[in-house]
Amino acid sequence: MIDKLREKLGEGVLENEPLASHCTFKIGGPARYFFVAKSAEEVKRAVEAANELGLNFFVVSGGSNILFSDTGFDGLIIKIQNTKYKIQDTKIVTDAGVKLADIVAVAAERGLSGLEWAAGIPGTVGGAVRGNAGAYGHAIGESVEEVQKLEVGSWKLEVRSYNKEECRFGYRESVFKKEGGIILKVVFKLAPGDKKKIKEEMDKILKARGEKIPEEPSAGSFFKNIEINDEVIKSFQSHLKEDIPADFIAKGKIPSAWLIEKCELKDRKIGGAKISEKHANFIVNTGGATADNVIALASLVKMAVRDKTGIQLQEEVEYVGFDWSNG
Repeated sequence: MIDKLREKLGEGVLENEPLASHCTFKIGGPARYFFVAKSAEEVKRAVEAANELGLNFFVVSGGSNILFSDTGFDGLIIKIQNTKYKIQDTKIVTDAGVKLADIVAVAAERGLSGLEWAAGIPGTVGGAVRGNAGAYGHAIGESVEEVQKLEVGSWKLEVRSYNKEECRFGYRESVFKKEGGIILKVVFKLAPGDKKKIKEEMDKILKARGEKIPEEPSAGSFFKNIEINDEVIKSFQSHLKEDIPADFIAKGKIPSAWLIEKCELKDRKIGGAKISEKHANFIVNTGGATADNVIALASLVKMAVRDKTGIQLQEEVEYVGFDWSNG
């Protein structure tokens, strides 16, 4: 199989590549096959090769918001490293593999406003758009004008462009996350701004993030915040005999970290995985953590929050390579 893959993709195809080296959690077993795609054409060729050879494939870029299984991935991991971008007036046209931090920095340098809130967020443009990454009341979808995606669900691979409405951005959601496919390119539309004010705002955001984001390896925020509706309000009140704080009601979301703190789970540890004492919605790798450690700790958190508040947490992190059929 490796020879057939290399015939199609070149000698850059690796076997048994440790996935812990390709994610921010620093956890994960080996990928059976691993290929770095440095252009949209190489991404397409890799997908075609996987389909022709009957291999499962998964696309990774910056590696945040992912937990790889301890057994790794039985198929082809395609790592996107297309890293070109250009600025056209108030627009930034960028490959999906560009680091989000680089786009935030270049926007600030050009006096383009709209991405200040994303200062310090890890990962790449493609991953951020796929999951509609957000912080401080903003989300990446606000600044997206167009996305180019490789359609992989049909017999023929095609590149299709999506306008902002077609992206169907929601809370940590998009059409790309719901329906699959591979993001290749993104066009951001920003607004002219004062360079000094933009950088001051970024410095403020970076300082705030530094005070609450743990230093240990993690996947980022582990659970989605809870969108408030009548059912959530009723469940919370019936379990805790108290009202949801008014500032949460005003923002429309309950922070998952607050719910986890209410269950007194900060600093709880299973193996090398721990709930950060700095921010309760971060499960961190204190050294030698396994994916099983993380899963066990996440399960404990979900059960405790459900029992105490009646609210069901949902992971923001994506699980890759797990065989749930075996328990």
